[in-house]
Amino acid sequence: MAKRAGANGSGAAWAVAVHRVFRESAIRQVGYVPDAGLSRLITLCETDSEIRDVVLATEEEGVALMAGAWLGGQRGALLMQSSGIGNCINVLSMVSACAFPLMMLVTMRGEWGETNPWQVPMGQSAARHLELAGVIVYPVIRAEEVGETVAQAAQLVFSSSRAAAVLISQRVIGAKVFVGDEVKD
Repeated sequence: MAKRAGANGSGAAWAVAVHRVFRESAIRQVGYVPDAGLSRLITLCETDSEIRDVVLATEEEGVALMAGAWLGGQRGALLMQSSGIGNCINVLSMVSACAFPLMMLVTMRGEWGETNPWQVPMGQSAARHLELAGVIVYPVIRAEEVGETVAQAAQLVFSSSRAAAVLISQRVIGAKVFVGDEVKD
């Protein structure tokens, strides 16, 4: 796990708010590649008996998982870090072609406070890549706005069978701090 510098300390609060939105929106499946920025939300989903949590090998599997959930009569949400967006570009075309809802929560890297140069290119272009793929993008830079933004995105996604991504800024989750060869908590 990584040490997070500059997080506003409300990570648990926004994760609880998002989990509440998942419950209120009848989201029953959550797919994710493990991510430190989403760890509190993932734990809440793992311990919720009404939500099936699915660990993915790669993020693009999550798009197919969400399509299958919808076809099976369930709502789902895909959780990922911004570096995973590049893995999803090709399969995102399936969303508009098949007209199914896709709700994504993306923790951002490569922006405020980033110390890993490998994260910068995708982090800086994530929103543009998603928009070019037809995804509606909701950036969030304040922890207290995460829950409300997820709720509004979920309403749009599930009422219009569109794709939307809530991009949670490093200002909310904090930037990872590398010490020597390690990432510290």
